[in-house]
Amino acid sequence: MSTPQSVAEVTRRYLLANEIEFEQIAGPTFVITLPGVKKLKTNVALTIGQHSVTISAFVARCPEENHAGVHAWLLERNRRMYAVAFAIDHLGDIYLTGRVSLASINDDELDRILGSVLEYADESFNPVLEMGFLGAMQREWDWRISRGESTINLEAFRHLLEHPDA
Repeated sequence: MSTPQSVAEVTRRYLLANEIEFEQIAGPTFVITLPGVKKLKTNVALTIGQHSVTISAFVARCPEENHAGVHAWLLERNRRMYAVAFAIDHLGDIYLTGRVSLASINDDELDRILGSVLEYADESFNPVLEMGFLGAMQREWDWRISRGESTINLEAFRHLLEHPDA
């Protein structure tokens, strides 16, 4: 039978063996930092309870525009996801959340869960920005261009932001 203490030990050993950055805080909760490509890092909280492990990872803040489009896009993805699903909090910020039983936690399952969280957060990041923050990115792009500033942090969106007459 899995206990919260045994699952915490399995989780700690897995994270150390795989050289994954983490901090263990009260609860026990593990705050894990996963490196990404599009979303440079994703922080994941694994909270070990009496019967289950709760998973929570911040993806993006509340979209500034096109809320319905962003939410529909996220909901469509939920149908194909493993262990977690997209959710929003009371502020509209976007998270990946899930819950799995204590008994399911082992090295392979932790690998699947954390791999899924990383994949979903990383692959959704740019589309969420394109749909929910295009106006803000356009203003930032125009401001940087007008002042000769670097646009390196917006290069992934150049195809949407660059004016043909510029």
